[in-house]
Amino acid sequence: MAVSRRQLLGAAGLAVATAACGGASKGKGARHVSSSVIRLAEPYGKETLQAGEWFVPDGDGPAPTVVLIHGGFWRKQYDRHLEDQVALDLAEQGFLCWNLDYRSSVVPYPATFDDVAAGYDHLLHGHFGDRVDAERIAVVGHSAGGHLAAWVASRGQLPIGAPGHNPALHLPALAIPQAGVVALTQAADQSLGTGAPQALMDGTPSQHPQRYREGDPVQLLPTGVRTVLVHDAKDDIVPLSQSETYVDAATKASDDSTLAVVPGDHFSHIDPSSAAWARVREALRTL
Repeated sequence: MAVSRRQLLGAAGLAVATAACGGASKGKGARHVSSSVIRLAEPYGKETLQAGEWFVPDGDGPAPTVVLIHGGFWRKQYDRHLEDQVALDLAEQGFLCWNLDYRSSVVPYPATFDDVAAGYDHLLHGHFGDRVDAERIAVVGHSAGGHLAAWVASRGQLPIGAPGHNPALHLPALAIPQAGVVALTQAADQSLGTGAPQALMDGTPSQHPQRYREGDPVQLLPTGVRTVLVHDAKDDIVPLSQSETYVDAATKASDDSTLAVVPGDHFSHIDPSSAAWARVREALRTL
């Protein structure tokens, strides 16, 4: 994957002001990143990457809540900081954000799925769990994170014993995959990301058909969760056909699923000033 724009956005996210703030109610290590937003990292498991970061708006009561899942073809060199800028943008508009990290595809299957499920289920148990509006939760993911966002929405379809089965928290009200790898088997057949799906699943669809049935969002329909897919028409990393395939299948399964085709490139989706991100904000306002 190209990295120049990602590096720029990531560096900008890490450059967000981090003036220290005290107060036990905010949590040890919490800090202001703007006049109205507090940021706090928190583990949801024992492994280093089993952690997330809260971006918390002013206020005391429950707020519409967004779980952010970063992309990077499930590879270890990418982490949650890709989402820093959009997390801050949403928190400044009153959304409570939980920005997830997870173990990459270098760790044997099903670690990535286990982590994302555990990270999502941690919402109500985290330091700011009392700020979560459990009736207004959205999961938003970019690229590989879009795959995982759609998968989180599909957990109600998973068979007993599958990774992520029996969620501790009810399904989100809305899922927004951004240029997402939402047709995983198709992506593997097309060698998308130079074998990234095969690395995630520790093999091909023919080698592990059950794993793909349990990890491919397009095979886990209907979800009963409203989905808004956002994709740029000329994406040369994750093709538009991924989102088209999902929306077509979801609609046939009677799910409420729509596709917004936006200008820009693959990395516009994590740029708060882009048309792609404006479409995400628009969808989130319907929570």
